[in-house]
Amino acid sequence: MSNLNRRQVLKAIGLTAGAAVLSEAGATATPIAPKAGNGFVYSLNMSTIRGHNLGFVRELEVAAKAGFTSVEIWIDTLQTYLQGRGTLTEAKKIIDGLGLKIEDAIGFAPWLVDDEATRKKGLEQLQQEMEMLAKLGCHRIAAPPAGMTQGPVIDLDVVTERYLTILKMGEQTGVMPQLEMWGGSQNLKHISQVLYVATQCGNPNARILLDVYHIFKGRSAVEALNYVGHHALDILHVNDYPGGISPEQISEPDRVYCGDGIAPLKQILQIVKNPERPLVLSFEVFNKSYYAQDALTVAKTALAKMKAVTP
Repeated sequence: MSNLNRRQVLKAIGLTAGAAVLSEAGATATPIAPKAGNGFVYSLNMSTIRGHNLGFVRELEVAAKAGFTSVEIWIDTLQTYLQGRGTLTEAKKIIDGLGLKIEDAIGFAPWLVDDEATRKKGLEQLQQEMEMLAKLGCHRIAAPPAGMTQGPVIDLDVVTERYLTILKMGEQTGVMPQLEMWGGSQNLKHISQVLYVATQCGNPNARILLDVYHIFKGRSAVEALNYVGHHALDILHVNDYPGGISPEQISEPDRVYCGDGIAPLKQILQIVKNPERPLVLSFEVFNKSYYAQDALTVAKTALAKMKAVTP
């Protein structure tokens, strides 16, 4: 990265240590959960059954029936439910009744774009989404480089300023933005880039959101995960990918069940496993062949295969 020089790296490393100390003071930081099981919480990202077009409530029911207690929802699916005369109060009752926890929500508000008018609307959209999620008991929302995947490449210090803006919004609403890495994007495509932003902002609530597929797609070294640290990572999107496809050629529908491809999953999970609190592993694929199968079967298979690869 041309804009990440040695001086910036050293500054970021220093802030990493500071963030660890400051984490105790962050009033809105995600509470540390008690140690449980093998150190992982298994979650279903609704992308996995999104192609079944079940709707918000039915997706939750399938996840719960499959054995999941945690899920990641999609903002647009929730909004469709609300437009169909559903309410947030009713949705919260359904979620609680199924024994589910909404770990995170997937949205695409253009908070990072250069155009000021578009970014302002994106921040307003994100604010509304955060307020909505807070009423569901969801305390995280993905913050990917939506709208900036094709460039131009933004200086990482500018990205840091913009991420700080939405972090402050998260502190006010209690729904913290997870800085998401997209391996196919011109911006925030490497582990080193999202980690730089998270450490440079110096805010103890900063978190990054990584994905096994995107680590491969963006050509980040798996060994880079050793520098992430447990504080920066609440959720890891897990999946697998087949051999014989280059990072340039691979696309979202190529994702497969954990253990069905060549991803170094056990190595990755061994590195990111947190001895202090459970890490949320959320299964995320967009596989068209899975969409053609029974949704419950897909969800059950996803859970079983996730458990099979965890150390």
